[in-house]
Amino acid sequence: MASLRSLIEGFITSAATDVVNLTRWTTGAKDGSNLNALNTTDKTSLPAAINAVLVIAQNAQNAAGAAIDDASTSTSKTWSSSKTNSSIQAAVAAVVNSSPATLDTLAEFATALNNDPNFATTMMTMLGNRVRVDDVQAFSAAQKAQGLSNLGAVAAADIGDTTSSLVAVYNAAKSA
Repeated sequence: MASLRSLIEGFITSAATDVVNLTRWTTGAKDGSNLNALNTTDKTSLPAAINAVLVIAQNAQNAAGAAIDDASTSTSKTWSSSKTNSSIQAAVAAVVNSSPATLDTLAEFATALNNDPNFATTMMTMLGNRVRVDDVQAFSAAQKAQGLSNLGAVAAADIGDTTSSLVAVYNAAKSA
């Protein structure tokens, strides 16, 4: 059975991979390449590239013989605005994948992750600073002192000799 740590590590790694893939998808082609892979003139951002495609579509519509055809994709025909809108909505739905309303944009997801580009590393470091119950850990003196303080405990050295027989001490005290 997997440990909670390994399950959490798996989740964090998976979430970080999704964030990286979503970032690549919104800043470039789905294969992770940059915007230069797009066949548009403006490659400064995804919205600029979409606007360049809009201009191409408008020019195609205004050109002689250009026609709106929602059934096919070609360089001589264009989709209607409703077909384009439904395609965009379907793509957004696929990216969002039924996320709750508070996490259905990349900005909200980034905020939820504290805008940390190294979220997975940060989480792994934080998990590494937790006291494990399934393995031995080495802590610095400062970490040990902080842990004891957090728990309201005292160090073994502050307790005294734990090997002495308290029964013998008690019996000696009784007979004195």
